[in-house]
Amino acid sequence: MSIKVEILGTGCKKCQQLEANAKEAILSLNQDAEVHHIKDTMEIVKRGVMKTPALVIENKVVSQGKVLTPEQIKPFL
Repeated sequence: MSIKVEILGTGCKKCQQLEANAKEAILSLNQDAEVHHIKDTMEIVKRGVMKTPALVIENKVVSQGKVLTPEQIKPFL
């Protein structure tokens, strides 16, 4: 079963780093996951996120305003 992972952010370096770290965590756990990068500001606000980058796993915001390392992301997967 595939896990839905979303990165919320406008595409800045921090957002890109969070996406790379999420993908690294997914690979190291050999997880099946879909990673989407949501860059639309209105969509981000609609989800209640005020600080980017944000990490959303299975429609639950697990982090906002910081770049988690792959090791910090793994427990959420």
